Amino acid sequence: MTTRIVRHVSELTTNDPSLGDFSALGRLFDAAFVVDDEQVLWVGPDSEAPDADEEIDADNRAVVPGFVDSHTHLVFAGERSDEFEARMAGVHYDGGGIARTVASTRAATLEELRRGTRKRVAELFAGGVTTVEIKSGYELTTNGETRALEVASEFSEEVTWLGAHVVPPEFANNRDGYVDLLTSSMLDSCSPHAKWADVFCDRGAFSVDEAREVLSKAQAKGLAPRLHANQLAHSGAIALAVELDCASVDHCTYLDDHDIDLLSASATVATLLPGAEFSTRSPYPSARRLLDAGVSVALATDCNPGSSYVTSIAFVIALAVREMAMTVDEALYACTKGGALALRRGDVGHLGVGARADFAVLDAPRAAHLAYRPGGNIVEKTFRVSLA
Repeated sequence: MTTRIVRHVSELTTNDPSLGDFSALGRLFDAAFVVDDEQVLWVGPDSEAPDADEEIDADNRAVVPGFVDSHTHLVFAGERSDEFEARMAGVHYDGGGIARTVASTRAATLEELRRGTRKRVAELFAGGVTTVEIKSGYELTTNGETRALEVASEFSEEVTWLGAHVVPPEFANNRDGYVDLLTSSMLDSCSPHAKWADVFCDRGAFSVDEAREVLSKAQAKGLAPRLHANQLAHSGAIALAVELDCASVDHCTYLDDHDIDLLSASATVATLLPGAEFSTRSPYPSARRLLDAGVSVALATDCNPGSSYVTSIAFVIALAVREMAMTVDEALYACTKGGALALRRGDVGHLGVGARADFAVLDAPRAAHLAYRPGGNIVEKTFRVSLA
């Protein structure tokens, strides 16, 4: 197996508190590190760099762990830019446009879905993302959701069944019938192709009781639970996420003190998606309250065609710093180590010895440039271990 040493790193963020400055970000300066085809083998000062088969010269650039985008909806067809324009003109966002994407996705060919997903994954990769979660949720039929999961599985091992995204039009007058479908034949067909199950538990989507039924049945099939919650209103979904030990509860726009207390005493990560607030002109989540209470926080793109057509983690970092009172280091940690926690992964999101050899070289001397220079891609090169 080939070993490679990355040398002349101006600032190396490892997210390993046993390294460097012993902070949560485990930061080293004038650093080097050694990887093979799979994992990190050594980290330390450049002056102590050992020999390796090959050398990569970072040329005094910063290096960060590969970003972990723990919430995306990449398998879809069509676009909804007219809705974005309407929201910028003052129309309130209510989640109702999902049905338009369902219609477009159902009409798309398998190759069209595969091609669109590949393009969006490539955009994320170019911006430093090395681990991405991908949801279904835009077909809402047994065969369609299975198809979407099969496409997602071509690009990621972190695949989520989101059949409970919204109630599709053909079940508008038969919610119970759709929940029955979700928890029977659709789940039977989809569970072999997914690792996670998710429900949009919010106003206009699914109730707490419906979400509990779907996620409990999914857990019985071996899927681990996640939850969309409190994007549009207080729904009681935070308590459900903690009750079911969800790996992550996502959006968290509307939280009260009880919600934060529940999260701080749990292993559930609060995944914040500021691209959605930017694109819907909605209030941003209170990241500062969550962090000050000791809640584990992740940041993700929420890439989807309706409310957050974002494929730039750097843009998400900039929004978190500018609009949610996070420091640059907190935001960087949230979309690397935080994202890994949201997927319950110990091998990604950091560059400690034994971590997967996923990292991004920035065209900048410091990671702070991710927020300091919004609007451009400062990732010089992304290195990622192949799924194969």
